[in-house]
Amino acid sequence: MNCGFIFRAAMALAIVVGLAACDQQAASSKPAEQAEPKQLVVYTARKEHLIKPLFDRYTEMTGVNISYITDKAGPLLARLQAEGANSPADILMTVDAGNLWQAAEAGILQPLESQTLATQVPVNLQDAAKHWYALTIRARTIVYSTERVKPEELSTYEALADPQWKDRLCLRTSKKVYNQSLVATMIAAHGEAKAESVVKGWVANLAMPPFSNDTKTMQAIEAGQCDVAIVNTYYFGRLQNQEPNVKLALFWPNQQGESADGRGVHVNVSGAGITKASKNKAEAQKLLEWLVSTEAQQQLMSLNMEYPVLVDMPYNEQLKGWGEFKADTVEVSEAGRLQADAVKLMDRAGYK
Repeated sequence: MNCGFIFRAAMALAIVVGLAACDQQAASSKPAEQAEPKQLVVYTARKEHLIKPLFDRYTEMTGVNISYITDKAGPLLARLQAEGANSPADILMTVDAGNLWQAAEAGILQPLESQTLATQVPVNLQDAAKHWYALTIRARTIVYSTERVKPEELSTYEALADPQWKDRLCLRTSKKVYNQSLVATMIAAHGEAKAESVVKGWVANLAMPPFSNDTKTMQAIEAGQCDVAIVNTYYFGRLQNQEPNVKLALFWPNQQGESADGRGVHVNVSGAGITKASKNKAEAQKLLEWLVSTEAQQQLMSLNMEYPVLVDMPYNEQLKGWGEFKADTVEVSEAGRLQADAVKLMDRAGYK
């Protein structure tokens, strides 16, 4: 055998093996390709300044980017219905149980079984079919002039229909879902006939036509145009922050004595659910679960003076200053189920 041939063949084989080893080493030394960053899309009826700090914090903690579209609840629901399975939205976040109920009824949301959400969120503040969960509690209560009204004169929402309050009551428009939900829960508690009698009494006691928002309603009390009104507490909190010496105070109705059927203060919610079109259900679930964590709940409480859904969570100083109250335990989804009935009732009663 030719020794030169054997030598050359051995050398060639060594070169091939060496090059392969180098290629393998080079490949192993290359940095792994970066995974695409995780992304969630939220359609929300909440104002940007109330949700952006939360989303920024979640991105900082997890690396999950959150893009969002803000609009009123109605247009968002219509958009989700129009987009159907092609919607980029993973989460719908909105205010008022009536809006959440409508989203579930429209087939926009998918059920979510989450031990965290089921445990942290009180049962009456979540959808029975698990399509949505409350994130904050919003109390709608009575506000009064501390100059012209004594708190012992007040008792229930229903009592504002008494002749004592003739030309002394101010209300926000019936077209706002907050008042529709309040009347819907009154229907659930009393039946339609009694609820209608109460609303007719409110209308008879109005000092002036209903206002477009709660802030204007309270300003009318300040101006002496009326003495009492029904508002969401966070509107009072905003006014209190702007005018620390404002001569208004909150009263918690339906707490004792005359409260009907053991009801308490009317509460509503802001809440969220995962869209049926979501391609990122697992990540969307993690975000919703974080939103009921202590950190997120504290931030939500500070951002808009809303009450936390966590039962044992201490209130901040401003909310503490408003005092404790017993909340109505009716399932907030009743506000959605009876919303159409409430709207018709208010129209019959002349509540504009």
